[in-house]
Amino acid sequence: MELTRMAISTVFLLVAFGLSSAKVEEENPGFWRSEAQKSLQSVLDRKLNSNIAKNILFFLGDGMGITTYTAARILKGQLQNQTGEETVMTMDTFPSVGLVKTYSVDFQIPDSAATATAYLCGVKTNLNTIGVSAAARNGVCKTQKGNEVTSILKWAKDAGKSVGIVTTTRVQHATPAATYAHSASRKWYSDADMPDAAKNEGCTDIAAQLLKNIDIDVIIGGGRKYMTPKGTKDPEYPRDFFSRGKRKDGRNLIDEWKIMKTGKVAHYVWNKTDFDAVNPETTDYLMALFEPGDLRFEAERDPSMDPSIVETTEKAIRILQKNPKGFFLLVEGGRIDQAHHAGRAYMALHETVAFDYAIAKGLELTKEHETLTIVMADHSHTVTFNGYPFRGQSILGKSPLWATDLMPYTTLMYGNGPGHKITNGKRPDISDVNTKTKDYIQLSAVPTESATHSGEDVAVLARGPMAHLFQGVQEQNYIAHAMAYAACVGADLRHCQGKTKTSVDHTGFTENANVAGRPCGSVALLSSLLSVLLALTILM
Repeated sequence: MELTRMAISTVFLLVAFGLSSAKVEEENPGFWRSEAQKSLQSVLDRKLNSNIAKNILFFLGDGMGITTYTAARILKGQLQNQTGEETVMTMDTFPSVGLVKTYSVDFQIPDSAATATAYLCGVKTNLNTIGVSAAARNGVCKTQKGNEVTSILKWAKDAGKSVGIVTTTRVQHATPAATYAHSASRKWYSDADMPDAAKNEGCTDIAAQLLKNIDIDVIIGGGRKYMTPKGTKDPEYPRDFFSRGKRKDGRNLIDEWKIMKTGKVAHYVWNKTDFDAVNPETTDYLMALFEPGDLRFEAERDPSMDPSIVETTEKAIRILQKNPKGFFLLVEGGRIDQAHHAGRAYMALHETVAFDYAIAKGLELTKEHETLTIVMADHSHTVTFNGYPFRGQSILGKSPLWATDLMPYTTLMYGNGPGHKITNGKRPDISDVNTKTKDYIQLSAVPTESATHSGEDVAVLARGPMAHLFQGVQEQNYIAHAMAYAACVGADLRHCQGKTKTSVDHTGFTENANVAGRPCGSVALLSSLLSVLLALTILM
């Protein structure tokens, strides 16, 4: 009874405080009607852009689910001394919005390898596999052969466009790897990460494929140690054993890359000073690897050593846009996901805010009438946004409405992860804990070493030529096909031929026509054969 009275009193105080903290203009119905009319008129004034996309600028927020998106919007505003909720992110301004179903062929909740293969290669696949169809099996090299699928980055390169990848992770990580690699395991970063059986069966590590498979113009991220022979000292951390080269085959892929670019203006850099010295107007190729592994979180980045995602995005675009045929650029905010895995909401949100600034830079450097810009997440995370916080309260703070154990909890929490802390049946009292620091780990309901992904749909936002294709609720593999259609790359060239009805064999998007996209007749025949076999089995 006492708890009930306390809860009622608390709710009363919440309502009272909430009303008193409202902006004066927001208490006027006319304010909201006027704002709604402005938004309505802007939508009514939109005209479809049906141009052929010369450029595709694809921003991928790894793990940037709807909760992360919303919370980052609030944080961005609060970092500017605003209440936050009404803040307009750059990605909020994109006129076309849809939802994407993220499941993989074998799992309800996917990983970044399966999702990247879907939205980049146009084919859904199995967990932990990259650039292969679902006929391939995780970690089984021999199932990889014949089941490779190519990405929109290759389709763009084949069409004469310049292509690039920018990431805040290692360039061999799942998302960037899906643009160029085919691997039965996303973990095969270097040959040292592969089992002998896979190497004996002819499979190649992801780092080696970075050089071999596609002539990529711009490569920016981390991952130095996967490129150099075992024991090679890192130029930035020469005393750190774990930063040293890993390759067992003795190859120095950085040196090989330089030799491959002989006769071209090509630059390899590993620090910001050399990066800043690269002139995009005269540069043909750039490989920039700023860390042995993944880049540092934005909140911990040394600006004297490593450029921001805004700076790397700008450099990449300025190099690629010299091509009169246009470009395809993937920009990944990859450490949003890694921060969530660690249960560190502060880091995840700051990574997302930095990602949004990179999107703004991309829009600034390109023209909307010729550049299709996409923003999307590959999957979501178990982070939740809860507790009736006051308007303008810190997104990293605590709910003013306490739990039934008479202790506070944070507005952001996780369904599972390393933040699970129960002692003698009780959770910790965080009344005197500062939850707004970069090292704070949010509480989680279930103990796991690393917070898992979550399976709800994610948002896709688009602007520019054919942006209206990115609406409704779609399968994730649809994204690659829609981008390709808009830019007239790959097998479906109807847009530049002035056609809209299906007239192509979509097996062109895979290298194995026996795996995906069979004509209906083949499906019917196979179904009939299976029915006959089943009948015979029953009769026998």
